[in-house]
Amino acid sequence: MTAATSDASDTDGRPPTATPEVTIEAPEIADGVAMHRMAAESGVLDVNSRYAYLIWCRDFAATSVVARMKGQVVGFVTGFRRPDAPDTLVVWQVAVDPVTRGAGVGGRMLDSLFDRVPGAAYMETSVTPDNESSNRMFVSFATRRNAGFERTELFSGELLGAGHEPEMLYRIGPIARQD
Repeated sequence: MTAATSDASDTDGRPPTATPEVTIEAPEIADGVAMHRMAAESGVLDVNSRYAYLIWCRDFAATSVVARMKGQVVGFVTGFRRPDAPDTLVVWQVAVDPVTRGAGVGGRMLDSLFDRVPGAAYMETSVTPDNESSNRMFVSFATRRNAGFERTELFSGELLGAGHEPEMLYRIGPIARQD
């Protein structure tokens, strides 16, 4: 799993450059096509097949969100409940379209997603050490939520192969819900 985003305003403490009119909601099956495109264009996400994104939108819509602007998908977060820890929401991927970067869309999606998953008290994700924007976004989420934050190695680069950096596990929580 590799969470990635280039939405710097979620992460560096600067105010967003502009607040676009974005709605955040559960994905529909057809959104998998845009999600696949965004993952491929991100340059940092491990890209799954288009089929995988369609299945994700069908089977994991309750633990995922898309951001829409003028009806178009401009961001997504895919997630699932960890089978052996159902109080943990695992964030698989985060992507923000260049048209909305710098506007806090990534952080808004994380907040919205967490608050719509009943019974979740923790969030986990994994991020490579060189993915500075994702690293900052998840630290910012923990800070905003006044939640604990742990970072440990999940998978070594050796296990991942092909010169892949290690995946660092971020565990955030317990997390209070926002009303």
